[in-house]
Amino acid sequence: MTPFVKLTTKILGVVLLVVGVAGFFVDGQLLMFQVDTVHNVVHIATGVIGLIASGTYSYSRLFLIVFGLVYAVVTVLGFTMGGDILGLFSVNMEDNTLHAAIAVVCLGVGFGSNKSV
Repeated sequence: MTPFVKLTTKILGVVLLVVGVAGFFVDGQLLMFQVDTVHNVVHIATGVIGLIASGTYSYSRLFLIVFGLVYAVVTVLGFTMGGDILGLFSVNMEDNTLHAAIAVVCLGVGFGSNKSV
């Protein structure tokens, strides 16, 4: 499971980094997802942290668990608060669904691995 934990972290890091950068080149939506400056910066920061963490198993697993929990909270806030999360960034139903999927994958891989942090 060690290579899968690191690979999952690396893929997530790359995707979030690319999405964060791409979000600055569109107006309001990237494909079907809401984007704004704060959302883009969060994606870039998360992506960079993920890429750094992907170098070792324990940091990868820690990243997946911590960010899985963060994305789970963001998902709940998105579904309960609607379009604006704590006045920080906007989300739509597609964002909420994606955040839920990210949380499930991160927590599943992070907690499903057999070594401790």
